[in-house]
Amino acid sequence: MSHALVVDLARNAIMLALLIAGPMLAVALLVGLTVSVLQAVTQIQEQTLAFVPKLVGVSAVFLLALPWVLQLLVKYTTELFRSLPSLIS
Repeated sequence: MSHALVVDLARNAIMLALLIAGPMLAVALLVGLTVSVLQAVTQIQEQTLAFVPKLVGVSAVFLLALPWVLQLLVKYTTELFRSLPSLIS
C-alpha cells in the first residue's frame, strides 16, 4: 500500500465526515449566534436558553438529513469494500 493511496483514503474519509457534519454544525452556529444576539439585547444570561434551541435545531437537521447521510455512508462503504482487493495486492 503506497503513501499516496493512504493519503487518498484519509482525504476521502475526512471529506465525507465534513460533508456529513457540515449542515448540523452550520445550524448550531446560526442558532447559537441568533440566541447570543437575543441574549445580549435582552440582557438575559440563562445558559439553558442557549443550549435548548441548538439541541432542537441540530436534532431537526439531523432527522431531515438522515436519508442523505445514510446514502452517502452506504455509497462510501460500498466503494471502499469494492476497492479492497486492489488495496491488498
